[in-house]
Amino acid sequence: MEKLMLEKWRFKQMGEKEWYPAYVPGCVHTDLLKNKLIVDPFYGDHEKDLQWIDKVDWCYETTLHVTEEMLVKQMVLIFHGLDTYADIYLNDVLVQKTANMFRIYKLPIRHLVARGENRLRIVFKSPIQMDLPKLHALGYQLPAVNDDSAMGGLGDKKLSIFARKAPFHYGWDWGPRFVTSGIYKPVELKIYEELIIEDLYIRMTTVEEHEAIGEVEMAFNVAHSGVYTFTLHTESYRIEKTYEVEEGHQTITLPVTIKQPKRWYTHDLGEPYMYTFTLSVRDEKRLIAQKQLKTGLRKVRLITDKDQLGTSFYFELNNQPLFIKGANHIPNDSFVSEVTDQRYQNEIDAALFAGMNMLRVWGGGIYEMDVFYEKCDEEGILVWQDFMFACSMYPGDETFVANVKQEAIDQVKRLRHHPSIALWCGNNEMDAAWAHYEEDGGWGWKKPFSNVEREKIWSDYQKVFHGVLKETVATYTTEDYWSSSPLRLEIEDASRHAFTASNAGDVHYWDVWHGKKPFEAYHDNVGRFMSEYGFQSFPEKRTIDTFLTEKDYAIDSQYMLHHQKNGDGNHLIETYMSEALPKPKDFEGYLYLSQVLQQEAIKQAIEAHRKAMPYCMGTLYWQLNDCWPVASWSSIDYFGRYKALHYQVKESYQRQWLVMSQEGDNVMIHGINDGEAISGELIVSLTSIDGAVHFIDHLPITLDQYSSACLKTYNYVTLLEGVNHKDVVLTVTFKGLSQAIDVTNRHYFVKTKALPLKEGAVMVQKIKPYVYHVSSEVFQKAVRLEASIDGHFSANYFDLLPNEVKEVVFYPADVHQLIKVDAKGMASFIV
Repeated sequence: MEKLMLEKWRFKQMGEKEWYPAYVPGCVHTDLLKNKLIVDPFYGDHEKDLQWIDKVDWCYETTLHVTEEMLVKQMVLIFHGLDTYADIYLNDVLVQKTANMFRIYKLPIRHLVARGENRLRIVFKSPIQMDLPKLHALGYQLPAVNDDSAMGGLGDKKLSIFARKAPFHYGWDWGPRFVTSGIYKPVELKIYEELIIEDLYIRMTTVEEHEAIGEVEMAFNVAHSGVYTFTLHTESYRIEKTYEVEEGHQTITLPVTIKQPKRWYTHDLGEPYMYTFTLSVRDEKRLIAQKQLKTGLRKVRLITDKDQLGTSFYFELNNQPLFIKGANHIPNDSFVSEVTDQRYQNEIDAALFAGMNMLRVWGGGIYEMDVFYEKCDEEGILVWQDFMFACSMYPGDETFVANVKQEAIDQVKRLRHHPSIALWCGNNEMDAAWAHYEEDGGWGWKKPFSNVEREKIWSDYQKVFHGVLKETVATYTTEDYWSSSPLRLEIEDASRHAFTASNAGDVHYWDVWHGKKPFEAYHDNVGRFMSEYGFQSFPEKRTIDTFLTEKDYAIDSQYMLHHQKNGDGNHLIETYMSEALPKPKDFEGYLYLSQVLQQEAIKQAIEAHRKAMPYCMGTLYWQLNDCWPVASWSSIDYFGRYKALHYQVKESYQRQWLVMSQEGDNVMIHGINDGEAISGELIVSLTSIDGAVHFIDHLPITLDQYSSACLKTYNYVTLLEGVNHKDVVLTVTFKGLSQAIDVTNRHYFVKTKALPLKEGAVMVQKIKPYVYHVSSEVFQKAVRLEASIDGHFSANYFDLLPNEVKEVVFYPADVHQLIKVDAKGMASFIV
């Protein structure tokens, strides 16, 4: 089998004469930008000026050179991703109309080509013009709360629900509105004679310590019927069978048994071992087809069993319960084809840096590129995979549902061999938003509709999310299916819907931020699995400088507001900041303090969730990354720069962690352990921020296996007797006796704005290349280290007691000899 990639394309606007070079994979917006035909979409408020692009049609064209030898073989043209409404012409013959960004189109073309140059043309129809008639035909507007139709010049006409393309293209509360079109994934031509292997899937029904049992499913397209020998082998297994195979699409199933399998684990539990299976097909004379598949052998289940506290919600990997620590992932770019393999690697590296064992691929973006899942497989990170539906209600006509069904089949079959996939989820927030009225804590979506319309909308919902998607997952893979997130229970009962913390299902908790509740509310609202919660911050100044100039250095400037998509977001940051932190002295101080504020908020949330283990068995904060430079809930900005939050997550997601809390008259210290039992010493000290030690305690303790337990309780009045509660910090450290474990957490008895901070230099001493000692003669809150080049530190935004020395390592994005490291504490950024 030969494979040719079609990469030399040109494009133009329909109706125009001039052609320009196209960069495939790509999209119209990026091709216009690379040909200098539009301004930078991310700068200032240029977004407003580029909304015309989605209202017109575009044409892409290339030539396909066919030789005499190719004409006697089979030829299949494969479009891995066309966004979205496309008419495909080969030698001016219409061969396919597409209407789904997420489907894979395979077209046999031998009967359509001739020797020499063959013209391949794709006309992308405006998604706006294609979908406006559907809205008019439906007769009412379905909810689509994040569709920024006003930005697109459409008033209240929200069209995203009709197009099977990335919902976030139409705008979101962290992203711009760029409704793209184009060839966003590769186009390839496969050439073969007798037979082509279309799919190879290892379906394991049993994966235990001593044996893995299952079957291999092999799908072929056979050009000529005949006798073929099929051989499947890996490092510890081999099977060979000979069959007479008929012409056409065929599937063969062979049994697989592997003794003493090396099972795939997340990086925190073991080795994410990957097997390479090789399938070879021979006729009597020669090898005619071969395909390799890398996969891992594991058993992953979502456990939702009744217990004394309600109904559990946790993941079990190879029979072992796993506390999930991770984040929600969105597309890394508004223009998804612009994300390089290196950017994906950087993102997964960042997840590993922070100790994450799961990422949720959220349903308003895309089914991610292959490299994303490959990296998760290799590094041992589970993936919660949403289908691409979010924060809207969708039509349920026969054409739409059939389109969704084929999309689901294509994507499940594409991704099912990845051991990292732990769960398929139908959608994001649709069940909870539709099921409630506003007075019940939901979104009030039902209110504008008549009873007949409500029944129709809910029936359409059930058709897709309780029918098509559920059935597709059950048919084509072994992972579990969860119809919506958040969801209380998978039962037909009005009480199943959950938008606030409950004793069953998963929870999106947004009363902190959207509900304007204080950070302390995180401790009183813990569910069985916290799949969304978050708090915003601004990116650092270097990132801000990519979309505005110094004259716009103001939180309420035109361009700063344009790069805040959450409406009242800047005001919310300001309100929470005034409650918790000192007043910033300038624009850069505001950016810095916003990150410290976010750090403090999510620290409390994570600690509340981990402390509640095993009642709560997972925490996925919103969100890991950004799709453009923006104020958002991310812990890593668009350029991959770590915010204060990401460094805090690294601390809070350690396998062993300590949580301090004030409950009534008690100060309680909890120890959390996600690993095997470990013994060590707990060191508790009460210190003035001027360095004086008032109290120190050394306690031998054991952190039990997979546990959260109160290690020590102190009476608040006794502990603080004779000291000013504003001037002291409680520092708790656990040191393992037999393992190199040394974790420290600190607790203050007042809000940060009440701490008596003093200005003082922060010294940075270079010990060796990329290794520094950081110290200060005075107490420093949230010390920010900043390097002269891109990269990240082993720790940042940390507190320093007087004369305490903190060793940090800098990891440069590229190798550099000369690096300047600057350090400042909070006192340098406040009035």
